[in-house]
Amino acid sequence: MIARAWRPDKGGTRGERGHFVILNDFQHDALAELVNIGVGRAAANLAKMTGEEVILTVPAVSAIAPDHAADLLGGAASGELLCVSETFKGAISGRAHVVFTDVSARALVEAVTELPADQQQATTVIGEALTEIGNVLLQAWLSTMANELRKTLSIGVPHLLRTTAQGMFDSNVDLVLFVYVNFHIEGRRVRGYIILTTDVPSRSTLTALLDEMIERVGGD
Repeated sequence: MIARAWRPDKGGTRGERGHFVILNDFQHDALAELVNIGVGRAAANLAKMTGEEVILTVPAVSAIAPDHAADLLGGAASGELLCVSETFKGAISGRAHVVFTDVSARALVEAVTELPADQQQATTVIGEALTEIGNVLLQAWLSTMANELRKTLSIGVPHLLRTTAQGMFDSNVDLVLFVYVNFHIEGRRVRGYIILTTDVPSRSTLTALLDEMIERVGGD
């Protein structure tokens, strides 16, 4: 089971004001490290659940404003998306999502289970399996974030939604943490996204907690 996170080019996370939320280098590295640890734990948990070797790679992590997030999902061209969503509350509050296109969701589920020939039954199986996979990913990531930031988070139950890129982000969202995830299972490579959204107070708290984490690490 392998999970890796690479820091993207500076232009990929710090661009035009109004589209990209400016994080300093230290905060971005701390955020990428949280993602790296969480995805590593998720890979191990998915391997246990599926009985297959699971490799998760994270080629990019971005902290952006919501008006640009839909574009990264493909905008109107992305069509319908399948999204496993969970709320979280505590020192920071918001929603966490695992997002796939319909084609990617089917490919991922086919890698871990055999789908029935009946289309309606297959749709049900895909929804149930995707919800379970998404829950494993989100629980690992949110638990890692809570542990590393030394805060308690209350995590809600997973819900499977069918939505669009434009419909994912409401007016209360101020910050979007956008994580590209490549799934490698049974010789298949599937692209998905992990997305965390917060409001203005939680955004300020998160950057402060990242600074505290950086100070602790630097003092060790």
